[in-house]
Amino acid sequence: MSVDGTRIRVMVAEDENLLRDALAALVAGEPSLEFVGAAADADAAVALASSERPDVALLDVRMPGGGGYRAARGIRERSPQTRVIALSAYDDRTTVLEMVRAGVVGYLVKGAPPGEIVKTIHRSAMGQGALSGEVAAGVIAELGGLLERQEHESALFRERLERVQTVVQGHGPTMVFQPIYHLGQRVPVAYEALARFAPEPVRGPDVWFAEADDVGLGTALQITAARLAMRDLPSIPEDMYLSVNLSPDSILAPAFSQLAESMPAKRIALELTEHARVDDYEGLAKVLTPLRDQGMQLAVDDAGAGFASLRHILQLQPDIIKLDITLTRDVDADGARRALAAALITFAGEIGASIVAEGIESEREIDALVGLGVRYGQGYHLARPGPLPA
Repeated sequence: MSVDGTRIRVMVAEDENLLRDALAALVAGEPSLEFVGAAADADAAVALASSERPDVALLDVRMPGGGGYRAARGIRERSPQTRVIALSAYDDRTTVLEMVRAGVVGYLVKGAPPGEIVKTIHRSAMGQGALSGEVAAGVIAELGGLLERQEHESALFRERLERVQTVVQGHGPTMVFQPIYHLGQRVPVAYEALARFAPEPVRGPDVWFAEADDVGLGTALQITAARLAMRDLPSIPEDMYLSVNLSPDSILAPAFSQLAESMPAKRIALELTEHARVDDYEGLAKVLTPLRDQGMQLAVDDAGAGFASLRHILQLQPDIIKLDITLTRDVDADGARRALAAALITFAGEIGASIVAEGIESEREIDALVGLGVRYGQGYHLARPGPLPA
C-alpha cells in the first residue's frame, strides 16, 4: 500500500510482449498495486502516463520511439508526480547514469526477482531511490570517479587562476616593442607593444592570454599589458605612435574607460585582432569614436587571415589595415597572395586607410610590397621585438 493506505497505481512500458505481459500480471496480482495500463513504445508510454497519471511507471530502456530516456523525459514533463523506474537488460554504468539524468528514481535489471520489483515500486512511490544490486556498485564507482574528476578539474582551475592572477597583479608580463618601418626610407615610424611572460611555465603569449580568457581574467591581463606598454611611451619619439593590442571585449569593459583617460590619443593606435569576435559593433564604435575624434588611430590586425577581418574593416572603417603574414610570406613569388594583397591595398586606398605589412622576412618581399604600393611594414627581416632603443 502507499503511505496513505491506497494502492499504488502502476503502468508498464515494454516492447517485448512476453515480458510486458509478465510485468502486467505481477502488478495486477499484487494487492498493494493497481495496474493502469501497458505501452509498447515511448510515444505510447508518454500518452498513457498523461492520461492515467500513475504513481509509478516501469520503463524499458531500449523500447522503440526514442527509448526509455525519451519516454522518461516525456513522462516527467506530462505527469510530474509519476515516479519512473528504468528496466533493462543493460547494466552498464553509462545507461544507468543516462536514465538518472532523465529523471528516473529506480533502476532494475531484467530478470530481477518479483519481490525485488515490488519492493522497488514501493520505495519509488515513497520517493526513495532504488538500484539493483547488479548496477549499484558500478554506479557508485562511476559517481565516485565523476566527483574525483570534478575535484581534479577544480584544482587545475584554481592553479590556472592563481597563475594568471599573479601575472595580472604585477609579476609580469614584460613588454617588448617591435618597430614599424617606412619601407622606402627604412626608418621606424611607430612601435607595436608585445607582451612576454617570464613566470613558469615558459609559454608563448598566445597561451597566456588564452588561459586568462579561460579563467575569466582575459580583459584584466590585456588592460595590464596595455598599462605597462604606455609607461614606456615617453621613450618613444614624439613623431611616432605606439600600437597596443586589445580585444573588443576589453575595449567594451569598464576598466578600459579608466585606461583611456590616461591615453594620449594622438600617439596611440589600438589594434583589433582579426580573430577577436565582435558581437556589438555599435557599442564598440560608441566607445572608440570620442577617442578617434581626439586623434587615436584604429588598426585591424591580421587582415586577410579570415573573413572576420573584412567584416571588421567594413564595420569599423579603420585608419590602419595590417596585412597578415599569410599574405606577406612569399608575396614576391606567389601570384595568388600578391593578387589578394593588391585587392586589400586598393580597398584600403578607397577608404583612406594605410597598409602595414606584417611578418616581412626577406628583401624580396619588401620589393614586391613596395611595388604594390605598401609604404609600411614590420617583421624579423627589419627588426625583432625587444626593448626600446636608448
